[in-house]
Amino acid sequence: MEINYNLDNLDDVAEQIIKNLKTKTLLFYGNMGAGKTTLIKALIKALGSDDEVSSPTFSIVNEYVLKNDKVFHFDLYRIKDIEEAYNFGIEDYLDSGHWNLIEWPDVIEELLPDHFDTVSIDLRESNNRQLVLK
Repeated sequence: MEINYNLDNLDDVAEQIIKNLKTKTLLFYGNMGAGKTTLIKALIKALGSDDEVSSPTFSIVNEYVLKNDKVFHFDLYRIKDIEEAYNFGIEDYLDSGHWNLIEWPDVIEELLPDHFDTVSIDLRESNNRQLVLK
């Protein structure tokens, strides 16, 4: 699925993504500043959380509460190797059955479940973005 969007219709984009997901594990790809965290904020809101969503750049993972579930939002940009991921218990999160939204997932590739969805974001002209959901 491919979507062209801007920040004005981000909530609609989040709803479209959720309707087309096959799993509760989403991997986010895109350059720095492409809008991964901004999209994740809209997704968490669309999933029904009233929590204030912020980037987990320094905490590595943030947890958000849904009515009958949880969302774990990871920013693995600062993780240097898979050993660091093991040190904070990444496998427990991945095996939890809850939502896992992972920015910069390359470092934990070998730990990923067999099935996941990918979201690739490419920044275009005039702050428009192209998103590909696989």
